[in-house]
Amino acid sequence: MAEGSVLSASPPHLPYSGIATFARAPIVQPDGDWRADVGVLGIPFDIALGFRPGARYAPRELREASLRYVPPFTDLAGRTRMANVTLADAGDVVLPSLEPELARERITRAARQVKARCRIPVFLGGDHSVTYPLLRAFHDIPELHVIQLDAHLDFTDTRNDTRYSNSSPFRRAAEDLPNLIHVTTLGLRGLRHDPEAVAAARERGHTLVPMEDVEARFDEVMTALPPGRPVYLSVDADALDPAVLPGTSSPEPDGFSYALALRVIRAVVRRHQLLALDLVELAPNLDPTGRSALIGARLIMETLCEALDD
Repeated sequence: MAEGSVLSASPPHLPYSGIATFARAPIVQPDGDWRADVGVLGIPFDIALGFRPGARYAPRELREASLRYVPPFTDLAGRTRMANVTLADAGDVVLPSLEPELARERITRAARQVKARCRIPVFLGGDHSVTYPLLRAFHDIPELHVIQLDAHLDFTDTRNDTRYSNSSPFRRAAEDLPNLIHVTTLGLRGLRHDPEAVAAARERGHTLVPMEDVEARFDEVMTALPPGRPVYLSVDADALDPAVLPGTSSPEPDGFSYALALRVIRAVVRRHQLLALDLVELAPNLDPTGRSALIGARLIMETLCEALDD
């Protein structure tokens, strides 16, 4: 660097400076010439919500929050984590403002491109409706399993005359993907459950676990799905208790603590093959403290530590 220059070619070390890519990962195109252990794709889409909007802002906020968590990490025991893990940030899907069918097509195409170039794709939603087109990118997995951390079932057939809302992603995926074998939903709670959706999910053989049973029957719950299965992990921000993570459209009291959510995720990753992770329904505009985005970014990083540590 020239004497007196204020610019540097090296990444800035301060989390509030520089260009905000996810964990300082290099910027790539979804269909570009790149390979990485982790490929990050943002889906700034929230027009399928039934309540408070704001999840469209989450990919940008999660990237900024992730600058607090740039690997490698050293824990209290002296272990170095993610020292040799490569990350790439494929930017956001270019979405049409009010063309949801075209948006779904673009989401699936971009997800397939990222999936083909990395070991574990990380998808930054967006409302939960985006999980349906994301799951379509995994049509080639012979036996696909979903583990969903969520206060809500999201298996509704129709809500407000639409079949593609954030209440319906797993219903549409179950109809559309013959390779989707099973969905396990952990953390269900609240007053607003659709009886038809509950019956339909149970008839299909899905596992529905109320929040009060997650910790009380932890070992039993974790062994319900046979080990070694390929798993797509979908984390709805409202799975966590709103006292922990308030920035979400439809908060439900008495949810996961951060410690319990991480305990579940660690068990899932250690028992199964993690295909991909999405974090959805984070609405940073509803949390002026910024805590929700920081917690979301850290949860992603801790999941990757478990999945990619040697």
